[in-house]
Amino acid sequence: DAALDVFLAASMVDLRAKSLALADFLIEQVEGCADLNELSLLSPRDGQRRGSQVSFTHPHAYAICQALIARNIIPDFRAPDILRCGIAPLYLRFVDVEILVEALKEIVSQRIYLQDRFSVRSKVT
Repeated sequence: DAALDVFLAASMVDLRAKSLALADFLIEQVEGCADLNELSLLSPRDGQRRGSQVSFTHPHAYAICQALIARNIIPDFRAPDILRCGIAPLYLRFVDVEILVEALKEIVSQRIYLQDRFSVRSKVT
């Protein structure tokens, strides 16, 4: 019950505003980083047309997703080449987005996603 109290204290207006701010911040950070120019924004740039997630395309999205999961960062993969990053405004912080972007930079710029262990497809992605 105590965990549900957080939901009761948060207004939907405030949660939506934070969701938009976090998503905009993620997009700005990815697009502003030369190391991440292989990622292409798939989600609408206009926050009013976007839900509480941001999607990028990359030919190796599955492997990138698995490499992030190995770092306890849990995105989502959608075939054929979509990396989805959920924005949960109730408990995600801007620093969490920064952590995601730093991990993405390392995984993409160092081609860590090319390691065989990240390409093995499991039934649940």
